[in-house]
Amino acid sequence: MKSLTWIGMVIGSSIGSMIPMLWGASIFSYWSVIFTFIGGILGIWAGFRLNQ
Repeated sequence: MKSLTWIGMVIGSSIGSMIPMLWGASIFSYWSVIFTFIGGILGIWAGFRLNQ
């Protein structure tokens, strides 16, 4: 049960950190940190939903 949640968090935060690069922001920018957090939360939610 925990493995899908962890996988979702890792994939979601990875994708979230790359989204600001689409409009030219650095991967070390504040937007990248914000989208990493949002992507991680969405990934945890998706992993939890897949476990049910």
